[in-house]
Amino acid sequence: MEKPKILVTRRWPAKVEKKLSESFDVTFNDTDIALSINDFCDAMKKFDAILPTVTDKIPKKIFEVENIRTQILGNYGVGYAHIDISAAKSLGITVTNTPDVLSDCTADITLTLMLMAARRAGEGEREVRANQWEGWRPTHLVGTKLTGKTLGIIGFGRIGQEVAKRAHHGFGMKILVQNRSSIDPSILSQTNAVQINKINDLLPHIDFLSLHCPGGEENRDLIGSAELQLMKKEAILINTARGEVVNDPALIYALKNNIINAAGLDVYNEEPNLNKEYLDCPNAILLPHLGSATNETREAMGFRVIKNLNEFFSGKVPEDKVS
Repeated sequence: MEKPKILVTRRWPAKVEKKLSESFDVTFNDTDIALSINDFCDAMKKFDAILPTVTDKIPKKIFEVENIRTQILGNYGVGYAHIDISAAKSLGITVTNTPDVLSDCTADITLTLMLMAARRAGEGEREVRANQWEGWRPTHLVGTKLTGKTLGIIGFGRIGQEVAKRAHHGFGMKILVQNRSSIDPSILSQTNAVQINKINDLLPHIDFLSLHCPGGEENRDLIGSAELQLMKKEAILINTARGEVVNDPALIYALKNNIINAAGLDVYNEEPNLNKEYLDCPNAILLPHLGSATNETREAMGFRVIKNLNEFFSGKVPEDKVS
């Protein structure tokens, strides 16, 4: 029987690409350069499955081409706001994602950003590399500690819960959470977390704010000028969710004008074209979307996509179907 034709839009870990090639007729994007809208339109007519990443833009236009062959989009990542889900659904095209497998590593990078921002590690590292360090002194690059502080978490799904465990059990932090749905008390009790119904009621009481809510238009600019003004001047904001959740000009203004203390960012609007004014903010820690960037997690994500493809092409509903 003829193998399904698959397009992989970016390079994946070698073990995963090898496994894909064993089961499918695979075309890899050897250039590892993001595909254009026209590339995707063309691919929809040639491949049974397309495997995009979270930075591929797949708008409605792509689903309007004639003679579409694609039956499934196997997304390499948890978030799928970059895909026009309603357009895919209207054509009966299945969309899957890769939940669960990247929760630990994204939680780890969240704590990395919290520590770096709190202890001014970025400023210190740049100073040493520039050969400008003048030696230890009592007032040099004084930051703040995590231990015993209050962490606010917006979005208390798998990743948010893992962050809470690390913060509470590792640093003795008090956990306040805001979530669009009610959280089971048994989950809250694992970290002595308290659920707050409204974001504005949470913001004045926290020392750190960590974002783990979905992206997309629903949560665009969830954190803007008004929300930042509600936070303590000593507060630190961490975003490992999606870039659009934070209003860039508002955050940049807040960082430059001491409205909040610092920020740690791993995601940005219009990646990789982040707002260049962040580069003028020494109190911003800027990472290049490293949340899931470990060998273990990137391989697990790929194998999860393969599992979804195998289920789909054997006539089953994929475990991770989102549309």
